[in-house]
Amino acid sequence: MSEQPISLAVIGGSGLYAMPGLTNVEEVQLHTPFGDPSDAIVVGTLEGRRIAFLPRHGRGHRFSPSEVPYRANIYALKKLGVKHVVSVSACGSLREHLQPLHIVIPDQLFDFTKGKRAASFFGDGIVAHASVGEPFSRSLRAALAQAVREAGGTVHERGTLITIEGPRFSTKAESYAFRSWGCDIIGMTACPEAFLAREAELDFAIMAHVTDYDVWHEAEGEVTVEMVVQRLHTNLELAQRAIARLLPMVDHLPHESAGAMRNAVITAHERIRPEARERVRLLLGELA
Repeated sequence: MSEQPISLAVIGGSGLYAMPGLTNVEEVQLHTPFGDPSDAIVVGTLEGRRIAFLPRHGRGHRFSPSEVPYRANIYALKKLGVKHVVSVSACGSLREHLQPLHIVIPDQLFDFTKGKRAASFFGDGIVAHASVGEPFSRSLRAALAQAVREAGGTVHERGTLITIEGPRFSTKAESYAFRSWGCDIIGMTACPEAFLAREAELDFAIMAHVTDYDVWHEAEGEVTVEMVVQRLHTNLELAQRAIARLLPMVDHLPHESAGAMRNAVITAHERIRPEARERVRLLLGELA
């Protein structure tokens, strides 16, 4: 693999396995202490910078939101030396002004998953508590919003994203409740992805593509896979243009999450078993 550092990693779905204009493309197969990632990682060069693409659900969409190997995915990106990660995903809107085909760059998360997902790299002999009051990188969010705007998209720079377990869509009762809780958009994959990125000290932001109004909007019908996929594909070129514009900006961004886990490990160092220490050594470096 090229020795040139990877400026940006993109975790995406259909159509974002690569981009037009990508050269020196290679597929990287990585293994981690947490299993294998969803798929091979596609690494290529775009306008002189290296960029990586990881299909969250695997090519052909093989993993449901509950089955995605989130820990392996984030660990693999850390292993590649990535510092900045953008998730590209579909979402439902819980607010009238967040219309289908708009882009939301959320600033807050509400985890409403059901505990089926491994949500931390820590445990089983080593305990750590990550601080996630601000779960996303402010500078990366701002740069991403600017990139979407320059690419011609309608972007909203704030919003609370609630993550549900899935894979089913919401009932109306649930949708009304989520609105009453102050949530703005709804998806199925942001948690634990964002929390694992923080544990890995990766700056993380989400480019959420609004595909529907969930089921609360009386003028809209039921949410369907056809609706979600069609609208996500409609925005595919916008997503690619935005990523291309973001890439050079990343060179000038701070690495906000560096040192995020410095004081997070609570287990006494002498009580950490060697196998537990080895499992998270890549994440903690000399702290392990």
